[in-house]
This record gives sequence, structure tokens and C-alpha cells, in this order.
Amino acid sequence: NEFEELIGSAEPTAGEKAVYSGDDLELCRQRRRGRMLANMKFIGHLFLRQLLSAKVVGSVSRELVFIDEATSMPPEHALECACELLNAIGFTLEGLPVGQQVLSQVCGRMAELKGARAQDGRAAYCKRVQFAIQDLLDTRAAGWAKRQFRSSAKTKEE
Repeated sequence: NEFEELIGSAEPTAGEKAVYSGDDLELCRQRRRGRMLANMKFIGHLFLRQLLSAKVVGSVSRELVFIDEATSMPPEHALECACELLNAIGFTLEGLPVGQQVLSQVCGRMAELKGARAQDGRAAYCKRVQFAIQDLLDTRAAGWAKRQFRSSAKTKEE
């Protein structure tokens, strides 16, 4: 129920719009977005603890990127949620036969959406979402090993 409710829209409800204005409305938007991403992490951890099946997680990820509705474009917040979910469970999901199929479908669709253009010729999604998708695709290509950045500065010789 939580998944269905939050994925519907990242925008505040009419009641929230009536009560809040300006900065409060933006704060409400950020809270909803944070809650959606936390919900995806939760779903991912349920899968990792084997409380959800690969079939359920596959269904959730397909729904997030609109696999069955190839002509329509999913909202940005749904793509962010898909990236969050797949970053959390990608390695484990890749190890399952069903998971490999799901990942190839979802990652293929996300690569397609990353380069999608709106009717006016501009990119359909903001740079933040495009880079999140690219990071996910790069992580998968690297065998789900995330890039580590060193905190120390390099010397002149290095």
C-alpha cells in the first residue's frame, strides 16, 4: 500500500497544498521524496533478507520504469526509486536466473530513457536523474563494485 501510494505522485496532495505554501511546500516535497527512497531501500533489504521473492522485486522494478507501457515516460521520482532499489539489490539479484532477466529488461529500459528526448527536443529528464541512471549502469558493468574515492590529496608526483 505504501509503495502504491508514494509512487503515484511526488507532488503534495491538494490538502497539503492548501495548508502549506512556499518553503513549507518544498519541504513537504522533499520529505515525500525521502520517504519514497527510504521505502525502496526497505523493499531492497526485505529482498536481501529473503522476505520478498525475486518475482516481487522484479515486478516492483518493472513497474517503476514502465516496462509494460513502452510508449509512456515514467516520472523522475520513479526512476530515482528504481536506481535506489537496484543499487541496493543488484548484486544479489544478478545471481538469480529470474533476476538476470529482470535486470537486463530494466537496465535496457533505463538506458533507453536516459537518452529520451521530449517533444521540444530537450532531454526528457534532468541531469541528476540521467547521471543516477548512468551510475547504475556503470556499477552493473563493473560487477556491482561501486567506485571508491580517496579522501587524501595526491602529491605532485602522483
